[in-house]
This record gives sequence, C-alpha cells and structure tokens, in this order.
Amino acid sequence: MSQPDYEQARTYALSCLTNDLDPALCYHSLTHTRDDVAPAMERLAPLEGVAGEALMLLRTAAYFHDLGFLQRREGHEEAGVMIAAAVLPTYGYSPAQIAQIGGMIMATRLPQSPRSLPEQLLADSDLDLLGRDDFLALNLRLRAELAHYQPDPGDAAWLRGQIGFLRGHRYWTASARRLREARKQQNIALLEQLLAQSES
Repeated sequence: MSQPDYEQARTYALSCLTNDLDPALCYHSLTHTRDDVAPAMERLAPLEGVAGEALMLLRTAAYFHDLGFLQRREGHEEAGVMIAAAVLPTYGYSPAQIAQIGGMIMATRLPQSPRSLPEQLLADSDLDLLGRDDFLALNLRLRAELAHYQPDPGDAAWLRGQIGFLRGHRYWTASARRLREARKQQNIALLEQLLAQSES
C-alpha cells in the first residue's frame, strides 16, 4: 500500500484556510491552525513518543481540524470530519486512517473527551494558548470573533466565563501539563485581576 501524500493534503487544507474562511473568523483562522495548533502538536508529539504513521495522521488532523468552519460554526467538528472523509482518499489515505483522523478532529470538540494518545495531543494543541504568554491577546481575538455572531456580554460576564473555562480545563498529556499548566494558572490569576478591576 502506498503512503498517503501528506504534503499535498496539508497544502489543500492551508489553501482552504487562506482563501475560503469567513473573514470574521479572526480567531479560528489560518493563523490559529498554522501558527498555533500545528507548532504545538509538533512540540508535544515527540515528547509523548508519537512518530511514524501515527505522527503523519496527527499532522493531517491538525491541519484539517477547523476546516468545518468553511461550512458552519455550530458543529464544525462534524463538518470537518466529513470534509476529511471526502477529500483525503484523493491523497491516498485509507478508510482506517481517515477514521483515526476523524477521531482526532472530534477530540477538539468542547467539552473535550479524547480517548487515544493522538486525540489527547490534538486536544492539548488546540488549547495550547491557555498556558501561553500571549493568551490575553488571543483571548481578545476570540471575543472579537464571537461578537461578530452574537451580542458581546460585556467585560465582567466575559471574564467570568473565561475564568470558568480555564478552571474547568485540563491538559490531557503529561508533556502539555509540564509545559503549560503553571502559566495557565497565572493566566487565571490575570483574568481574576481584570475582573476585579472591571467590577470596582
């Protein structure tokens, strides 16, 4: 059996993210996939011992995980799975490989419930920002995106929601916890400071 053409599949995904996304998606954008999720995945996978075919499938899932936004916001993960199932056979992926990729894409749905290690790695990569220094800037981008589709809740309600989300979140892999958990706790404290200021 021939190897899937991962590079061409990646090129396809990047082209879609570059040309076909709603411009209002200022968080779930090309930048999120290419510059945030994919590098996080590349950093975590070797630390967790994922290599070979498993790594190739994980890479594919990383680039395809938000393609469902081309069709809809609600249920975009399911839409992304359908896009992957329609497109990836063109690039030589087998049904079994596509099923694994679909599982990884679905593992990014909130609340996250990944089962396999590759699913845990993609889930952690998708929310890598929660434990990063640029979290607040990216969080503002998410708020701006959501405000395009629904009324903005105001500062205090937004901050309370984000604090609740970060407190309820867990990193699934030991490597993500080691790299990001301490900074995530600092980001929670920052949000709490901002909330106190907004309510004073």
